[in-house]
Parts: sequence; C-alpha cells; structure tokens
Amino acid sequence: MKQRGFRFILPVLLFGCGLFLPVWGQAGDGRPAQALAASPEEASGAASGVPGAAWIISVKGDISPSLAAFVRREIKKAQEGGAGALVFEIDTFGGRVDSALQITSNILSIRDIPTIAWINNSAGSMGVSWSAGALIALSCGDIYMSPGTSIGAAAPVTVGPSGETEATGEKTVAAVRSQMAALAERNGHPVGIALAMVDLDVELWECKVNGGSRVLTKEDMERLERDPGLTVERGAVICPQGKLLSLTAGEAAAYGLASGIVDSQEALFQAAGLSGVPVLRGPGAADSLVALLTSGPVQIRLIIVGLVMIFLELQSPGFGFFGVTAIIAFLLVFGSNALLGTVASLEMLLFLIGLGLLAVEIFILPGFGVVGVSGILLIGVSLVLSMQDFVFPSADWEWRLLGRNIIIVALSIFASVAGIAVIILMGPRLRMFDPLTLKTSITGTAGGSDDGDDYALLPGKTGLAVTTLRPSGKARIEGRVYDVETEGAFAENGVPVRVSKVLGSRIVVEVIES
Repeated sequence: MKQRGFRFILPVLLFGCGLFLPVWGQAGDGRPAQALAASPEEASGAASGVPGAAWIISVKGDISPSLAAFVRREIKKAQEGGAGALVFEIDTFGGRVDSALQITSNILSIRDIPTIAWINNSAGSMGVSWSAGALIALSCGDIYMSPGTSIGAAAPVTVGPSGETEATGEKTVAAVRSQMAALAERNGHPVGIALAMVDLDVELWECKVNGGSRVLTKEDMERLERDPGLTVERGAVICPQGKLLSLTAGEAAAYGLASGIVDSQEALFQAAGLSGVPVLRGPGAADSLVALLTSGPVQIRLIIVGLVMIFLELQSPGFGFFGVTAIIAFLLVFGSNALLGTVASLEMLLFLIGLGLLAVEIFILPGFGVVGVSGILLIGVSLVLSMQDFVFPSADWEWRLLGRNIIIVALSIFASVAGIAVIILMGPRLRMFDPLTLKTSITGTAGGSDDGDDYALLPGKTGLAVTTLRPSGKARIEGRVYDVETEGAFAENGVPVRVSKVLGSRIVVEVIES
C-alpha cells in the first residue's frame, strides 16, 4: 500500500504545478492578467430578457481572447433573444489587438439592432476606454460617456524584454489606423479624431467650415482651404503632431464623438431612447477560469505535465494514472483554447500524428532519430496553432502573437525534456518509480535461475543486451537472459554490458565502452 502511494506523488505534484501555483503571467500581450469575474449586479442578471429589451454587455478589464469569446457568445444570445439594443459597457486600458479586432468584427456583424458604447464611471471602475477600448467604442453606432471618463490613446504597442511598452512598426500602425478610420466613417464619428488617437503624425484642428464647427486633420483642413467655394476659419489645435489624442467626456461631446454625457444607467436609457428592464451580462466564473487556463504561464505548466506524463505512461505497463493525467492536461490545453475558437480539426490531427510517431520511435525503432523528432515537432506545431486563429501570419501583430506562442511551446518542450532527463537519471534510485522498471528475473528455461542463488555471482560478469534498455530491459549473461536495468542511461539492443551490482532481485548493468 505504501509503495502504491508513492506512485501517485509525482503526477499529483506536477499536475498541481500546472493548476494551483500562483500565476504572475500575462494575459497574452504582456499586461498583467486581470480578473474577469462579473460584478454582483451583472452576475444576477437574467439569462435572457423579453423581446425588445436592451442587453448591457460588460467589456471590462484586459481585452483578451477569453473576453472576445464572451462578447461573441453574448451577442449571439442577444440576437436570438430578440434584443432591442446592445449596450457595451466599456472600461479598459486596452489589450490584445487580435482580440479587439474580433470584438469589433462581431459588433459590426450585428444587423437591425442599435449598438451603443457606454464608457461608465461606476464604483470600482477605471472610467477609461483607451487603446483597444477606443477601437471597440468606435465600432458602435453611438457613444455615451459618464462624467470623469476618457477615451483615446489607441496606438498599438508591444511589450519589450524589459517589460516596458514600445511602439510597434508602421505596418501595424497603418492597419489599426485604417480600421479606426473605417469604423468612424461607417458609424458617423469624426474620422480625424479616430486618426489622431492612433497616429502620432496626425495634427488635429478645431475649425469652422462655412460657419459650422468641424474637427479636421491638418491635411484635410488645408485641402478645404484650397476650395474656393468654402470658407474655412482655423481655431485651436486639439492635438499637436507627436502626441496621441485622448478626450475627456466633455471634450468628446463637444467635438461630436460622444452622443451625450450620462451619469447613470437611467440617464443612458433616457438619452438613447431605450426602455424596459435591461438584461445585464458580464463574464462569470467560467470565463475567469478560461482566461486563467489560456494564460501563458498556465499553458506552459499544462504542456509540461502532459508531455512528462506521456513519457511515464509509455514506460509503464498497461494504462494507468500517468495516461489519465496526460489526457486531462491536454484536454485542458486544447479544450480551453477551443472555447476561444482557435482549435479545429487540423490541430487535433497534427497532435495525434505526433503522438503516434513518438510511440513508434519509442517502441519499434531503436535509438531516437527522425521519426521521434518529427513527432515532437508535430506536437509543437499543433500546440502553437491551438493558441491562435490563423495558420500563416500576415499582419505585424500576428507575427508577434506567433512568436509569443512559439516561445511558450518551446519553453514547455525544453522543460519537459529536462524533467524527463531528471526522471531517467534519478528514477532507479527512487522507490516511487519502481512500477516503471522490471525487477524480477525470468526463471526456468527462459533465463535466470529458479532460486536466484546465482545472483551473488553476477557482479563483474559481462553479456549482451537482447532488448533496448530504457533504462530497464533484458540482457544475456553467460547464456542466460536476465531482467536488468542501467542507472538511467539508455542502451540499444546488442551492446555489451557488465553487471555492476546486484540489489536483491535488481541487476544493475553498465555499458562497456568500445
């Protein structure tokens, strides 16, 4: 019973590392992972409302893949429930570009339902819609802001090795700038404001065109000044060149970006012409769990657990706890990513083929060569693809996301190899690994003696390995076949070996160097 208990110590410890160690990691873009749990008010919201009711969908915290999946799911529910309007309550400093683009794409796909961005300043909120939050706000038909809130500073950034934010390349800035301008143009928001929030080279002016107030970029203003049919009066510079535009609620309303300033949900409903009891929707415990499982540090731990458990299962007879633990670990990896919409049949097929090649290399082919390496590479590729919704990157942010995913998987594989090496070297010395090695000799005609009395005479004897030693196997010594084991080293079939010691029924051999 005591020996059986030792058998489960290592898997439990390793699996616990994957789930229960504190996570100081990233949510995907170098920012600290933030909790996505719903507020009590949101958590108590009805799952569906009467047809025509307004749905208030919370977009708070870091813009991450799990938040994008939540918004996509709630939009679908609202459409199926006959929502009369969709209000996106935004409170965020930003997040991942790909997740923000997914959210804007889902909002733009909404037909025949008004969309409203509400930058709220409730208790416990930050009252901001910056970076990716501004992109999401511009994708809505109307924008309402509470007093004390702000919007802007939407230039894409990346996190450098030192942890400090750095500006991205012109290609990414151009892509986000075009998207911001397209969103503003589609929904009737001032295009110049959208551009100034993204591009440091944009200079934004307040001016009057034929007596009407306008907010224009310097280039657009100069173009209109050359039109003889227009009267253009220059006003103040809203945003000079070299700075990103951020607007308070009052400024956003004055420049025509915000449709109004509201200080409560009731005021919002009155200003936007909404009625009825709203359906409040916010991320819950399940969304928080998915966000945790898909974070980089936890993914690394789960992959390490899965790979090490696969190795231990392949080395042990039958199918047991090691195999079950490996299945659970990879189910958590692929399952959590599948909930984000990044796992399809391709990833699963590559993973299964990789496992098959690895098993062939271990059980059938001697040594470790092309087949085993190919298996590991296919497993790695499948894990990388499971963390992203594209195969071949095209935009700069996709290349950065690919690099991040490759680093996660590479670190996991290297750590797994190191862990397996430690197990190989230390396994024979630890009782918890006794089930992984064969320790009884073959008696009778198959080899070994019937009573085992000749074991004491074996030290110093030489022979040949008749199976691959991994590190346990069989060797023919003085005409008889014995179950033997090395002290952690692998040896191929046919290599000469020498018995170094006998410990009870354990015969320990060493390879004779030629």
